[in-house]
Amino acid sequence: MRMIPTELGTILESDPEKVHGAICFRGTRVPVEILLDYGEEGTGLEEFLDDYPGVPKESAETVLRYLARHNRQLLDLAS
Repeated sequence: MRMIPTELGTILESDPEKVHGAICFRGTRVPVEILLDYGEEGTGLEEFLDDYPGVPKESAETVLRYLARHNRQLLDLAS
């Protein structure tokens, strides 16, 4: 099982029995990595949500906000 940040524990889960233990949106088999792939490809959040309707919009937005904060902290440390 992979570590999930405490503040994301209510919306993400990692179960070795599902998707090889990938971190997924709770109650789904949709790995968070897919959301990140959409961002890297320049695809919008709305298209991700259309393609994966089981993922609540609020959950996806919370993950993106967490990652944005985390990345900014890393950039500040590197300066």
